[in-house]
Amino acid sequence: MSWENKAPLGKAADYDRGYDPGLLFSIPRAEGRARIGLVGDLPFSGGDTWNAWELSWLDARGKPEVAWGEFRVPADSPSIIESKSLKLYLNGLNQASFDSQQAVQNLIAEDLSRAAGGPVTVALRAPDDWPQALAQPQGECLDGLDVAIRHYHPEPALLALRSDGVAERRVFSRLLRSRCPVTGQPDWGGVDIRYRGPEIDPAGLLAYIVSFRQHQDFHEQCVERMFLDIQQRCHPERLTIHARYLRRGGLDINPFRTSTSMEVDNQRWFLQ
Repeated sequence: MSWENKAPLGKAADYDRGYDPGLLFSIPRAEGRARIGLVGDLPFSGGDTWNAWELSWLDARGKPEVAWGEFRVPADSPSIIESKSLKLYLNGLNQASFDSQQAVQNLIAEDLSRAAGGPVTVALRAPDDWPQALAQPQGECLDGLDVAIRHYHPEPALLALRSDGVAERRVFSRLLRSRCPVTGQPDWGGVDIRYRGPEIDPAGLLAYIVSFRQHQDFHEQCVERMFLDIQQRCHPERLTIHARYLRRGGLDINPFRTSTSMEVDNQRWFLQ
C-alpha cells in the first residue's frame, strides 16, 4: 500500500508535540475501493461516525476542560483519516488554550474536513450531556445459530439465498472481528444488517460475517466489502449495513453504508 511507510500507525510517536493539524494523515478511499472492484459512482451513501472519548483542552484561564466528540465523515469524502494520527492530533489539543468549547469544535471541524477532503460534522458535548444508555441491537440475532466455521478470510461464496420471495429482514451479530492492516491488532465489533429482497440464508450470512476474523483492513473498507458482496451475491432491493466497533486508543469508528435515504444513529452497543 502506497501510504503504509508514511503513516504513524505502528511507529513511536511524540505525544507532547502540541496542536498540529499536520499530524492528521489522510488515506485515499480509492485505494481500498479499487481492491474490491469499486470504481466510479458509489452504490451506497452513508458515512463513518467516530466517537472520541479522550478529548481535553485548556480554557482561557488554563483550567482543563473535557468533552466527548462525535465526528461524522461522509462516505463520499475522498479520504479516510488514519486513526492513530487522529489520536495524536486530538492529544495535541490537551495543552492548547481556547476561549470557548465552540472554538474548539470549529477548529476540529475545519481540520478534519481538510484532511478528509469533504465536510466533516463535529459535535462536542460535556460528559453530563450524554443522552443515551447502552442500546440493545434490533432484529434477529444470528449468533446462536449452529454453524460450522471453516473460513477466516472474507468468503463471498458463503452468501446464499434461502428463498426467492421478497423478504424484509433486520439481523445482527456481535461476532464481527477484523484486524488492523498495519499492526495486525484485533478490532472487535458488531454489525447490523437490514435488507429487503430475496431472503438470505442466515447461517451462511453468519459464516460470512465471521470470515472477516483474520482479514486485515480498515473498518470502513470492511463494511464496504460486505455491502458489495451482499449486493452482488444476493441482489437485495434495499440494503443497509452499520458496523459498531469497540474503541481503541480512545476512539471508536462506526461505518454506515446504505442504498436508501436512511439516517444513521449513534446508539451505543455493549462494550462500546
